[in-house]
Amino acid sequence: MAAGKVCLRGNKKETAEWTALFQNDLKTKNESLVFVKRMLAVAVSSITYLRGIFPEYAYRSRYLEDLCIKVLRENCSTPRASKIVKWMMGCFDALEKQYLQIICIGVYTNQEDPNCVIESYQFNFRYTENGPEMDILRNNDIKLQVTLEDTKRASVLLIRKLFLLMQNLDALPNNVYLTMKLYYFDDITPVDYQPPGFKEGVSDR
Repeated sequence: MAAGKVCLRGNKKETAEWTALFQNDLKTKNESLVFVKRMLAVAVSSITYLRGIFPEYAYRSRYLEDLCIKVLRENCSTPRASKIVKWMMGCFDALEKQYLQIICIGVYTNQEDPNCVIESYQFNFRYTENGPEMDILRNNDIKLQVTLEDTKRASVLLIRKLFLLMQNLDALPNNVYLTMKLYYFDDITPVDYQPPGFKEGVSDR
């Protein structure tokens, strides 16, 4: 299993560019939307990396303060990792339209039974006057919040909490599969809406 690591420094130019993306002063709804998208991508990438689901070369390194963050490559040559990236693009589409309510990521071992998950991660979204906000739950239990206040500090704390959480878990079996399900706000989402990379599912609440 891969382990999170803390780096003292990275490439100065790259570090400055990446850090600038986590600005503290979000002035518009669009800036807030971009921030939540980025935090969702960081969270999903961190979970898959720390749980050893994809090989090292599926990720690129980015730095935020003293943290080395592993982010899935958009042009990844690993088919399964590439599929996750495409799913994330679909999530972003639903986020932009404010249809998205919940993302459920399930880890399962029986390819024929994706509903029998051994580990799950849930991302809950709400939309405010200042932009979207996100909560993260593991196995419907441990909750981490992403708010729009002091975003850089919130980003660092979220990533550190994810590192600590993952390091206390048992290693996953060698062969695991991922599933991702999206739930919408039914009162505003068109009946026939499906973001890119997704198909209509059966409600299993």
